[in-house]
Amino acid sequence: MDVVIVGAGVIGLAIAWRSAQRGLDVTIVDPRPASEASYVAAGMLAPVGELAYGEEELLRLGIASRDRYSAFVAELEELTGHDTGYRDEDTVQVAFDSDDLAFLDDLRRFQETLGLPATPLSGRECRRLEPMLAPSVRGGLLAERNGSIDPRRLTAALLAAVERAGARLVRRRVTRVLVEAGRAVGVRTEAGDDVRADQVVLATGAWTHRLAGLPPDVVPVIRPVKGQVVRLRTRVPFLTRTVRGVVKGSSIYVVPRSDGEIVIGATQEELGYDTTVTAGGLWELLRDARELIPGITELEFAEVCAGLRPGSPDNAPVLGPAALPGLLLATGHFRNGILLAPVTGDVVSEALTTGEVPDVVRAFTPERFAKEIPA
Repeated sequence: MDVVIVGAGVIGLAIAWRSAQRGLDVTIVDPRPASEASYVAAGMLAPVGELAYGEEELLRLGIASRDRYSAFVAELEELTGHDTGYRDEDTVQVAFDSDDLAFLDDLRRFQETLGLPATPLSGRECRRLEPMLAPSVRGGLLAERNGSIDPRRLTAALLAAVERAGARLVRRRVTRVLVEAGRAVGVRTEAGDDVRADQVVLATGAWTHRLAGLPPDVVPVIRPVKGQVVRLRTRVPFLTRTVRGVVKGSSIYVVPRSDGEIVIGATQEELGYDTTVTAGGLWELLRDARELIPGITELEFAEVCAGLRPGSPDNAPVLGPAALPGLLLATGHFRNGILLAPVTGDVVSEALTTGEVPDVVRAFTPERFAKEIPA
């Protein structure tokens, strides 16, 4: 066996598909594929919308992945016959009050220094694009090519593609990484079975550093960041594009699907491995969404759920070979797992087959957290 991939979320599945296409013998191990962060995610493909000061390298990586999405989805849908719900469109970023508008204006100027023009919008122009927006919306920005995809449909398509490519799926929980003579040689499952391979990829999100068997400091601490998401349904046209908003300093997004689903998210809570859905989280999301889009509270309630984003020490992904030979990491994607799936699948599969890390992820290798491993 060439490679065993631990974790069958969108990241692990993308790596498995691309690696199997390159001719590797792939086994992916996960007791509940596509059931954690990927299942909860809203699916925004918004590298500019997620931009923060000091994250210019991450922005470039996000744009590189966004630019691959159209071809990635076309290939995936043709191969499997699955509709992924991909929408390549603009996003409207809106401000509730004057302070929120000042924040968006600062963001626009920052984007422009990076060569990313953003179109400022008056409140009236925002409502012309999205008539359901409240009259009180002060203004906003038009972010081009910040589309969306349905992560649940995407992972279903990836599961089908992985199977068609000849990869094996083992529905077991991994309890230990096997290390022999200073090298990762496979994993052990909860059933006591050993799955041995030349290379091991950890795509286990917020649980990555908790796997037993690894030498100290090989994997940086990946913390769980809770996000609660509300799903509504509408039978009539409601929004034509994703709306991101700032409401009294708090961020919110509302993502429409072609099937009538409306996704509202997401809280950001540092509460460990708690995935409890709370009344407070639900209230905050609906409160802020209603400030921007009053009619949203008239829609049919469908679901509320919570997941754990994997946050690295610097909130950027950790991609490529670890200090332990035979071990590669694909974790720490934080808010951008769905967005970064195409580029992650490409670069990790290339590292597995050639041993080389492409330049596009050079700033995100595990080396930036490396400490010397005891002999």
